[in-house]
Amino acid sequence: MNHRQLFLDHVAQTSPKPIGIEMASAEGVWLTDTHGKKYMDGIAGFSVCNIGHGNPAVIKAVQEQAAAYMHVIVYGEFIEQPQVAYAKLLTQYLPPSLNCVYFTNSGAEATEGAMKLAKRITNRTKIIAANNSYHGSTQGALSVMGDEYFRNAFRPLLPDVYHYDYGADELIEAIDSATACVIIETVQAESGVTAPSETWMKALRAKCDQHCVLLILDEIQAGFGRTGTLWAFEQYGIVPDILLLGKALGGGMPLGAFIADQRLMNTLTYAPVLGHITTFGGHPVSCAAGKAAFEELIAHTEWSNNIPSKAAILKTRLQHPSIVSVNSYGLWMSIQFATDTQAQSIAHACVQNGLVTDWFLFAPDRIRIAPPLIITEEELHLLCDIVLKSIDGQ
Repeated sequence: MNHRQLFLDHVAQTSPKPIGIEMASAEGVWLTDTHGKKYMDGIAGFSVCNIGHGNPAVIKAVQEQAAAYMHVIVYGEFIEQPQVAYAKLLTQYLPPSLNCVYFTNSGAEATEGAMKLAKRITNRTKIIAANNSYHGSTQGALSVMGDEYFRNAFRPLLPDVYHYDYGADELIEAIDSATACVIIETVQAESGVTAPSETWMKALRAKCDQHCVLLILDEIQAGFGRTGTLWAFEQYGIVPDILLLGKALGGGMPLGAFIADQRLMNTLTYAPVLGHITTFGGHPVSCAAGKAAFEELIAHTEWSNNIPSKAAILKTRLQHPSIVSVNSYGLWMSIQFATDTQAQSIAHACVQNGLVTDWFLFAPDRIRIAPPLIITEEELHLLCDIVLKSIDGQ
């Protein structure tokens, strides 16, 4: 029996039709399957591999840490050098109020922890979230997910959660003295790369301050240079009370985090003790990989500095009568087509033609373009060639 059939028979599936390619290796922006066919990674492993695949510094860090020790105890008991070093490095590149890192296994777990922290600090239960938002699929994260189609089958979920349109005045108006937190993505991912105005973001921050409400910004996809700055919130002139990170945080290894001021985070240590715990969160190998990847990103300033010129290539080249509209923010783009069926057919054709892409969860009429930040201009032109060829082939 071949691996594909074993995959379908024994690995739990998330959809009736997975992409189903068996990969053999990955390097830079390229993936190679077991038949030797190469695919350009046009979505960076869904915003995980911002510095590309197979970075030598990351591989070295993983190998050295695995040889030293892997799991030794549950999170938060022993002093584990990879956790300490990575937390220190991250906070050096964040505003002073974001000085304490709680490492988790994933972005969804970071969402769960942040919601608990907000309730613990404020002693309130009301949570405001945005329609078409995605923060993970665990129970709490699903409760703040902004799409009833995905929520409905798993109700009852958390009570006292209210959804409003992203960027709408109604969301800000709903904030009151009963609200524990507002949780939004700095740039909304699964709606098709949707960004709010700076005016709206500043008004949101001000209303949260007025009512002592915690503002949670989710940069699980938007962080680590994707939008052209290290953190997307830098472009809005605001600072969240809690920052959510994941995906690229681990440099290709599973890792998430919620980050806040230490005086806030310390409330999880008493009444009750062990207010939030995890066995594998902040795994030393994942922290070593993430730190190495972050150091590479910081050292190679050209990767971020060249984003405007690379984004310009995409905007200039990706023009076609079949394209209805384009949303973009940094090196992150959604391309809209007339129907869901057309978009998904084009995404499938792209894969067949050697470019890995996919549609958006809440915008299935759009395909995503979010390659590793290390992609060259020559590779970007090839990416555009494949997209246009795939459109013409419909």
